[in-house]
Amino acid sequence: MSHPTRRQLIAGTIASGGLASWPIRAGAPVGRSTLFREVMLVDGTGAPGRLADVLVTGGRIARIMAPADRGTVSAGRVVAGEGRVLAPGFIDMHSHGDPLEDSYEAFLAMGVTTITLGQDGEGPRIGKDLDPKSWMDAVDRAAIDVNVALLAGHGTLRRAAGVADSVHHLDAAGLARMAAQLDRELRLGAFGISYGLEYVPGIYSETAELSNLGKVVARYGGVCMSHMRSENDDEIEASINELVTSSLPARPHVSHLKSVFGKGGKRAQELLAFMAAIRARGVDLTADEYPYEAGYTGIAILFPKWALPPTDYAGVLARRRAELRDYLIARMTRRGGPEALLIGSRPYAGKTLAQAAQAEGMHYADLLIKLGPEGGSGAHFTMDKVLQDTLLVDPNVSFSTDGGPGMRHPRATGTFAKLVEEYVVRDRKMTIEEMVRKATGFPAQTLRLPDRGVIRIGARADLLVFDPAKVKARSTYVDPFAMAEGFDLVMVNGEAAFEGGKRVGKSGQLLRAR
Repeated sequence: MSHPTRRQLIAGTIASGGLASWPIRAGAPVGRSTLFREVMLVDGTGAPGRLADVLVTGGRIARIMAPADRGTVSAGRVVAGEGRVLAPGFIDMHSHGDPLEDSYEAFLAMGVTTITLGQDGEGPRIGKDLDPKSWMDAVDRAAIDVNVALLAGHGTLRRAAGVADSVHHLDAAGLARMAAQLDRELRLGAFGISYGLEYVPGIYSETAELSNLGKVVARYGGVCMSHMRSENDDEIEASINELVTSSLPARPHVSHLKSVFGKGGKRAQELLAFMAAIRARGVDLTADEYPYEAGYTGIAILFPKWALPPTDYAGVLARRRAELRDYLIARMTRRGGPEALLIGSRPYAGKTLAQAAQAEGMHYADLLIKLGPEGGSGAHFTMDKVLQDTLLVDPNVSFSTDGGPGMRHPRATGTFAKLVEEYVVRDRKMTIEEMVRKATGFPAQTLRLPDRGVIRIGARADLLVFDPAKVKARSTYVDPFAMAEGFDLVMVNGEAAFEGGKRVGKSGQLLRAR
């Protein structure tokens, strides 16, 4: 299977950005066309913005014109840009949830038109059917809010191949079954594979198992995304090396790049130099990141491997309770103490671990033991802003929310608005052109989406109209569900999806790798 290189995709985008036009089907109804008049075109390539008119017909970009060349172009709808930005819809490189069950209105509100599911090794499915086809068929039939790029989830395909969570070392037959299942999912249109190596069952996998899968992904030109083995500062280089080694010859991609416990810009530059050295060897290593200093995940991440499923937790408490308690205290002390964990699950949602323990009249370690590794999730404040911001602005790092509908973390409702409001307008750490490139054209290249992520003739019309100065991320850790504001019109596949502060249509599609 032949795939264009990143350079070829960029060159094709720039070359086709002139005054040519997409062939319009004879008799195409004017009512399905939209003319964006006098917009500041920020096209997703990183090129300087320019004043332009853009015509959308049949879900694609039909014409890009200088306003003086507009002539008598007609359309069913005319949107007066008045100098506002027209940009491609944002691509969220790490998302959660299920569009068959969940509303992604809050994603549309912050300009997201494409999400990437199957993350952390867990693919969406219908009931107990571990094969993705029935879910994909259902999405094809449904009206959904946003476009969906699906990855094969390592843990889900492991189970679909009949490999028990408790198995560490796979025999030849198990490796073959997993490779066959992955091949099937890639043939169905998955864009690659996702690992969750800090979670069950990924935590039990060996590098040889992952390498066997990387070879399959490579045959399809796909990407290997990973929540890596560890994100701790003293282990992150080793985790990146494992990802690269196990992915090749497929392309490795670091999910939600971070350095837990790391400090300062110097440490960030060391990490970026380490990754740049890998790219200098010819490895197409990329990453994504969100602009917050707190992660959000299950409290299982606090527990030792010997207390995680499928281990008999009751047996662990009977035999090793004191050892577990000491482990949890040491773990939480290193992670900033019980005040650094904001619980997001009932009945303690909105309280820190310290506050929840005080309310229960017990030590926080005993509350964790009572909850158990599957007893909740929360925001973990373990990252340094200076370090994370240095990583965030690197040109080889795209953006993600690592969020989903209902998540009690502002990243699920504010990420892309925060990037515009704070990093572009307030702090000027990125230009609007670079922020848009890192949110659109660059992730489209990583996923191999040749007709999305850029505004060029013939590209799919996932589009945003906004004034950067008016974009606001309203959500906070206290109020994580407040929707962003300032994106005046969000178009998905040529149809208005969000306008006037609310969802107005459902025109998303399940995308398939080619």
